[in-house]
Amino acid sequence: MKLELSRVLQGGSRLGVLKGLGRTGQHSLEVPGCLLYSRCGTVPHLTQDTLHTLDRLPSVTQVSLDHLAEHKEVLEDFKEGFKKFAGLHDTVLFCSLHDPASRSPTGYTTNKTVSVWGSGGRIELTASKFMDLQKLVRPDCYVSMADGETWQDNTSRKRVRKSVERTLAHLDECLLVHQKSQELKAAVLFGAVEGGDVLEERVRSARETAKRPVAGFCLDGLQMGRMDGALRVQLIGAVTKELPEDKPRLVQGVGRPDEVLACVEAGVDLFEGFFPFLVTERGCALCFRFDTAIDPESCDATPPSENVAEHNGDHNPDDPTRVTRFEMDLKDKRYRDDFRPLVDGCGCYCCRNHRRAYVHHLLATNELLAGVLLMLHNTAHYLAFFMALRDALATDKVDLLKRRILGRTEANA
Repeated sequence: MKLELSRVLQGGSRLGVLKGLGRTGQHSLEVPGCLLYSRCGTVPHLTQDTLHTLDRLPSVTQVSLDHLAEHKEVLEDFKEGFKKFAGLHDTVLFCSLHDPASRSPTGYTTNKTVSVWGSGGRIELTASKFMDLQKLVRPDCYVSMADGETWQDNTSRKRVRKSVERTLAHLDECLLVHQKSQELKAAVLFGAVEGGDVLEERVRSARETAKRPVAGFCLDGLQMGRMDGALRVQLIGAVTKELPEDKPRLVQGVGRPDEVLACVEAGVDLFEGFFPFLVTERGCALCFRFDTAIDPESCDATPPSENVAEHNGDHNPDDPTRVTRFEMDLKDKRYRDDFRPLVDGCGCYCCRNHRRAYVHHLLATNELLAGVLLMLHNTAHYLAFFMALRDALATDKVDLLKRRILGRTEANA
């Protein structure tokens, strides 16, 4: 795996391509970019055939151990890895510890173990058990075991320091097993950077992790709703100064468009693509604008007709059920007689064939098709946002993109 950067902007934003992905090295991923979110290898609400009606899907699919750990016996019997087991033939498999769209209970971490939570309850993992699972899953990329329970407001500096030390110890154990494992011979390992909200510990974690033979870095504990945005940017900026330029940086748990922009400007390359799923689960459609062909301050030709941003608000971003200003709540009765597509100009299957009123009807009657159509639209819209972000970095239009995204939403049109 090799990161080839084509541009590095003065503030820290990076544009490039991550090449040589997968066991045969034939895949690549443009950065900044996102992974394809899945649960047990399946994008929620979508079959593989339905998913592949979308263009330019990410070449990397994310799975998490909290969904896979309870299937250890099945994978032991199958013996050929999770990718083949799930029928994921033409993708790169990235395995993380926790599902970014779910919040795990805290308080179950010890010096030697971390816990994941499946449908059957808690599963405690030592570094040895963690690596045994990785050998069964056989991912192309995976994140080392880490103690990431330091995001609570009342976390002490002593607890944060201990999380960094534990995570480095776990990384060393994982690396020893990784280097001797036949099953993981072609896989690459990402090191987790911890440190909570303590700048010195973040820098120490990054500096020490960079000394290890890891292929990339996973910035943990910076999730949406758990940390002030300005503090997150400050910590990421300090961390990236300690990391080598030629290795990718992934931030966990950040998905809102405004927060993605801020993290990219601080030097982040990769994101987990879970945000469209959260929006779909709320019965909402992404509708923020990201086109940079027209300057929204000088010649916006689309006067507002409804203020979705004010209607939804962003008063409690910690609440995953809260509708953000980047989406429209199609459960709202005002869409009952709205015969426009979800987003004018969107080329996804839902917007080409259906109207807001129909999706509202599907949600009101609890039809499963509502989730299918919304997930198709939200995934397409989110991936198009990352394409626009890369284009803005290439053409020096990042400020214009920020004004477009932070100013109005598509439903205002």
